[in-house]
Amino acid sequence: MAVAQSNIQNPKFKIQNPKFSLPWGITIGYLTIMLLLPVTALLLQASQVGLSEFWRIATSPIALSAYNVTFTTALFAAAVNGGFGLLIAWVLVRYDFPLKRLMDAAIDLPFALPTAVAGLTLANVYSENGWIGSLLAPFGIKIAFTRLGVLVAMLFISLPFIVRALQPVLQEMEHDIEEAAWSLGASRFQTFWQVIFPPLFPALLTGIALGFSRAVGEYGSIVIVASNIPFKDLIASVLIFQRLEQYDYAGATVIGTVLLLISLLMLLAINLLQAWGKRYQ
Repeated sequence: MAVAQSNIQNPKFKIQNPKFSLPWGITIGYLTIMLLLPVTALLLQASQVGLSEFWRIATSPIALSAYNVTFTTALFAAAVNGGFGLLIAWVLVRYDFPLKRLMDAAIDLPFALPTAVAGLTLANVYSENGWIGSLLAPFGIKIAFTRLGVLVAMLFISLPFIVRALQPVLQEMEHDIEEAAWSLGASRFQTFWQVIFPPLFPALLTGIALGFSRAVGEYGSIVIVASNIPFKDLIASVLIFQRLEQYDYAGATVIGTVLLLISLLMLLAINLLQAWGKRYQ
């Protein structure tokens, strides 16, 4: 033991400062080219518009409507998937049933499926002639090419984030703690709410935040399953593309910068949630 401690204290066994190492330089260079330069270019392009013009474009009625559709729908989709994602993760971890591995693999389908293919599939299923849309049409419920279609697409692409954030935490939980709570007279609901849920809560919040961020940035599936009409179901990412089609580069840059700033704030919130979750490890 003394030999091991002396080896740790020996300068030869100390981790070298990566400031001048080759891997450190490659890492900084790659991140600069792939992340820092594009973000800097966008911010510099937006700064050339001028503060007053930037504010006018960012707060125009069509932009505010697009923000409302994007963030409100994404937040609702993340909240809904939070509940169902917790249920799905619980079933996949705590129960054994036929085709369990197939269902577990299907959770990652939105990761691998091209978003345009997902949008085409959802439009066919939820259109008035689709499998589900045709059943709802007699009741006057229209999903495809409405804001409900935007919600369905966001639900589809954000679900894996919640499930995958919860599964590792559920797998690492000790069943002895639950049995101890039962032996002390706690009901199943009390055991879940007071013993199981507190360690799950940070992971659940992290999954919801990641799903929300993914839904905000979605484009490929929504542009197909929605009608993309302003003040109805037009989202911010589609509005940016429409501005580019109209050669309105200033408008596209301003709206893109607003989304970038909001995304940075969301990433900061996600990191804080992850740091908070370490208290339960």
